[in-house]
Amino acid sequence: MIIAVVGMGIIGGSFCKAIKKNTDHYVIGLNRTKSTLEKALADGAIDKIGDRNSLSKADVIILALYPQAAIDFIEKNGSYIKKDAVVTDSAGIKSEICPKLVKLSEKFGFEFVGSHPMAGKEINGYEASDADLFNGASYIIVPCGADDRAVKTLSDLAIEIKFGMIKISNPEEHDRMIAFTSQLPHILACAYVMSPCCINHKGFSAGSYRDVSRVANINAELWSELFLENREPLIGELETLRDNILAITDAVKANDKERIEELLEKAHKTKEALGE
Repeated sequence: MIIAVVGMGIIGGSFCKAIKKNTDHYVIGLNRTKSTLEKALADGAIDKIGDRNSLSKADVIILALYPQAAIDFIEKNGSYIKKDAVVTDSAGIKSEICPKLVKLSEKFGFEFVGSHPMAGKEINGYEASDADLFNGASYIIVPCGADDRAVKTLSDLAIEIKFGMIKISNPEEHDRMIAFTSQLPHILACAYVMSPCCINHKGFSAGSYRDVSRVANINAELWSELFLENREPLIGELETLRDNILAITDAVKANDKERIEELLEKAHKTKEALGE
């Protein structure tokens, strides 16, 4: 296939590198900054630097852009996409972006399938991209009414580039679960490192500090957009977390060892039952 990847950040760059490492597909790269494309070409991550006219040749188009940027790109360039092409995004939320891209797919005649690669790093940009970033990771596909051919095209590509699991979901389930598994931990990490103690942690910290604080090295622009576009599910998870923290806080204030043990054991059993 001819695959166009729009956006050469960590996700777009990793898609390019993974495709070139693991398949014989031809990769066209599009990006606002030409120097990044030149670097990707020199690295062998892409076969060609593309432009909007290149979209007419692509069988698959991967939008590795912020959610609103992905919508804006299709609004401006959708007429250049060939009619049977499969277009997918890589955004971390789906209820906001999917309906808009479905409407644009109907307007321009391509097949849109939502998707979300569950992989990343604490650093961003093309320099952080990695051909092995997706190895063993989960790839969530949100069909959004697309035909079986389009879904299979993306699923087969994901397996080719070493994703470990294909998960089929809908926008509502996706966003509800991502609020818990991804967005809430980022907020927890940010809240944690805002403690006045954090600046003096060296010499006092080990694995627990690293585990909890790791994702506080956050892309504020991207994640603030994702939080607001997933506002209701995220608020629900934040309120649940608040209630659980307050329950432990109240037990500590009351010097109630039995209640503290009860709450901690409940958490221990929940985690133990998952077997991971």
